[in-house]
Parts: sequence; C-alpha cells; structure tokens
Amino acid sequence: MIKFLDINKQDKLIIKKILKNVKKVIKKNNFILGDFVERFEKAFASFSGARYAIGCANGTDALTIALKILNLPKNSEVIIPAMTYCSTAFAVLNAGLKPILVDIDKSSPIISLDILKKKITSKTKVIIPVHLYGSVVDIKKIKKIINKNKIYIIDDCSQAHGAYLENKRVGSLSDISCFSLYPGKNLGAYGDAGIITTNNLYYYNKIKNFRNLGSTKKFVHTQVGFNSRLDTIQASILIEKLKLLHSNNIKRRKIAKFYDLKIINEKIKKLNYSIGAVYHQYVVITEKKKKLIDLLDRNNIQYGFHYPKSINQIESLKNLFSRQKYPNSENLAKKCISLPIDPNLKKNELFKIVKVLNSF
Repeated sequence: MIKFLDINKQDKLIIKKILKNVKKVIKKNNFILGDFVERFEKAFASFSGARYAIGCANGTDALTIALKILNLPKNSEVIIPAMTYCSTAFAVLNAGLKPILVDIDKSSPIISLDILKKKITSKTKVIIPVHLYGSVVDIKKIKKIINKNKIYIIDDCSQAHGAYLENKRVGSLSDISCFSLYPGKNLGAYGDAGIITTNNLYYYNKIKNFRNLGSTKKFVHTQVGFNSRLDTIQASILIEKLKLLHSNNIKRRKIAKFYDLKIINEKIKKLNYSIGAVYHQYVVITEKKKKLIDLLDRNNIQYGFHYPKSINQIESLKNLFSRQKYPNSENLAKKCISLPIDPNLKKNELFKIVKVLNSF
C-alpha cells in the first residue's frame, strides 16, 4: 500500500527527542502555557519572519480569534474564497460577521483577484486569502487592490507553513496570519493545535490575552475571551517537528516537480501552483473521477479529496448562498483528487503512481 501520508515515517528521526520532551513536561507538571509553548512560539515566529506568534487550540480558533479582536460591527462583510475548508467560513460566522464568497481562478486553487476587486464594497472589513494546497495568494496585489481603504487582511495559512512570496514567508505578509497545526499539515501536532502570527504589537497583546480567557494575569480578565491555549505537550512535540519543516517542504516540491514532468495523461489536468508553494496537497482534475478512483484502489494507492464540496455546497451553509454559483470552485470540488505527497515517498512508489495514472 502506498500511503497518502505516513506521519510515523516522517517523525522517525526525531521521535526519541519528542518523547524526551514529553517526559520533561510530565515531570514538571506544567501542562498549560508551559516553557515549551513560549519556546515554540518564538521559534515559529522566527521561522515565519514574523515578530510575534501566539499558540492556540486549533486553526479554526486562530481565525475566529483574529477576527474577534478587531471588534468589527456585527455582520461586517468578510471576503473568503468559495473553495476552502469549512473552518474559514465557520470562523467568520462564529465571529458574528458575514462571509462573502469569491470564486477561485480557473486554473489554480486560489482566490481570483479579478473577481475579488468587484466584490469589495463599503461594508467589506476583512479579506481572508487562503493559501490553498500550499499555493500562495499574492498578498502584495491584494494590498494594491485595497489601496487606502480600511480593510484588514487575515490570511489563512493552514496549508502553507513555510511557503513564500518573493522570499518572504507566509505568516509575515498580512495584518494577522492564522495556521492550523492539525496532524496532517506540513507542520502538524499529535492532536489539535494552532498558531497566529503578526508584526503588530497591539494585535499580539490582544490575541495573547484573548486566547487565555481574556487574561494575562491570574484572576484578572480584561476582555471576554476564549479558552484556546496551545497545550505544553503539543508545543514540546512541535518544536522538534519544526526543525524538519524546511527540508520536508523541499522534498514535497521535488515530488510535485516529478508529477508535473511525468504525468502525461491528457485525461488528467494539473493545477497551476505559485512559485513559493509548499504542496500541502498535489491535486489533479479529471472528468473520469470514479474510474480513476477505482484504478487507484486496485493498485493500492491511497488518495484524498480536498475538497468534495465548495463552501456554497456545504449543508449548513447552503441557505446563506442560495442561487449563488461559483463555477470554478464547484468544478474543482466535483473533479478533484489529491495524490500522495508524503515527503518520504520512495522513487519506486512515485514511479508506480505515475505509471498507474498514465495508464488510465
């Protein structure tokens, strides 16, 4: 079986260090906001090129907290792509705001900037570009589109740890950046976790306070916050895994380049990724999705779907976007298949995957 993702294999070189760190946490009984949390926050900020980083419970909370600390009027409009994970939309709604969908580009997985321009109104307060599959949205161009309007940019970097735009890593490009550290991410914990980065000291202090029930001093609660702390055990794991992130991203890029060159079947369409992409997913499109799935199953090759529904097609959100169509997002949802992109895939496994795909 060729696995879609093999976390055990990825962490083989560092598992002893991880276990050693976990034992230290247990011995100290310092499970909440312990030493490893601050160490990981500083290390991740440095890696991302941001001044500050604040750990939290998960990626959904990261987005919700980032929106909540802005204290925007209720039902302010927040622009998000129509193709993303449900968490992006849920965070907007949970913050008491109104999501406005923008379709993705026809040939890439990221938000269409041409359509974005037309969707900005006087009610637009935030734009959330999503670096889907690890492909980077051009934040510089969004800043030019916004011009002097008071619109915040909070980028969803949950699939783009270590990706870059013109030699600057995501996490340092926007007002606030939000990351999921879910186990399957390019940088993943052994459970739920998230982190927020910013270059703004005011946002840093607000977020740090908000994620800890509105408190930075015991029994003093200066705002109604969330209980959304990154626990110390997860931080002790992530600080070791962060050391492998850059090298693993390089491996992902090499695998993606291999697929780009070797998949030559006209029935399989490839997406355009940004130059600084980190290929959290390598997604292809086919009109014969079921046939290809059957072929992969017969050859013991795992795969995924990211995602089988666009935001307007999700059951709990359908009524919000009734009669709205997002053809590029809907087309990707209908025809997408994610190929194995584990950094430790062997050459013979890659050749087998390509051979099967080209025989389809």
